[in-house]
Amino acid sequence: MTKTKELAPGVLLCLALAVPCWLLGKAFPVVGGSVFAILLGMVIALFYRNKAATQAGIAYTSKKILQYAVILLGFGLNLSEIARVGATSLPVILATISTSLIVSFVLHKLMHIPTNISTLVGVGSSICGGSAIAATAPVIDADDDEIAQAISVIFLFNIIAALTFPTLGSVLGLSNEGFGLFAGTAVNDTSSVTATAAAWDGMHPGANTLDQATIVKLTRTLAIIPITLALAVWRTAKAKRAGGNQGSSFSLKKVFPFFILFFVLASVITTVATTAGVDASVFQPFKELSKFFIIMAMGAIGLNTDLVKLVRTGGKPILMGLCCWVAIAVVSLGMQQVIGIW
Repeated sequence: MTKTKELAPGVLLCLALAVPCWLLGKAFPVVGGSVFAILLGMVIALFYRNKAATQAGIAYTSKKILQYAVILLGFGLNLSEIARVGATSLPVILATISTSLIVSFVLHKLMHIPTNISTLVGVGSSICGGSAIAATAPVIDADDDEIAQAISVIFLFNIIAALTFPTLGSVLGLSNEGFGLFAGTAVNDTSSVTATAAAWDGMHPGANTLDQATIVKLTRTLAIIPITLALAVWRTAKAKRAGGNQGSSFSLKKVFPFFILFFVLASVITTVATTAGVDASVFQPFKELSKFFIIMAMGAIGLNTDLVKLVRTGGKPILMGLCCWVAIAVVSLGMQQVIGIW
């Protein structure tokens, strides 16, 4: 009961912040509620002076509720549908993910960008934007400033993609299938993928690229599993070496992303249930709750973020995000040429 009282003020503050941001995200899907929440949180943090009373709840929201959001995200993944439709796009997906991770690693070394920022921008660009950052941040123990910076970078290029890619696809002469694959692999966040594909469908009546782009995007989302597990193993090995040098013990449980196992379980439950005839709409409330929890967590991260520091140190991460974004777009189009879709 004491812990609940300690957490309640901060959690309620994040909840109050999340509601209007969730509504704004519905009205402006190309931006998304998460971005509104993190921006509003950072602005409030500039003037908010009663942090001691709410800090425990804010920290709980930015860590634990963020993990619960990732678990609930699994209810949006029907593995059999992804296997049926998404398999054809797998070579492009693997190529773009690999490209982003390689580019972010090389720039991390060349430009001396902090490891956590490089990792978050790399996985956010290559997998699924804010959801991938949400899943990865607890595994690598990223702080709120780092999460906010990565989300801001991803948001910037989401907006540019949503505004320019439909016209670019028309200029390049992409087919409807080709543009669906392009949008699904070269746009970072799910809401921006749907906005980009919807804009294409508006320019090409009857195209119906939205469904294909969404499935390609959900197929990319599955990469959260191997990426986070690999990062956990890497961090475990690194910590064990450091622990051995210091003569101290190390607990795998502290860094292993067990919430990812529940994410997988949620995906399996959805797949089995829909295969057995359960209507997919049954799981829609879980998907919506996942989105809302992410918005709450992003608000909490905004409240813990130093906006002045973020602006002052943002140049290199933005350059990294630009390089990852351009590289992914080029590789996506190039792979389509190779496999004969374009």
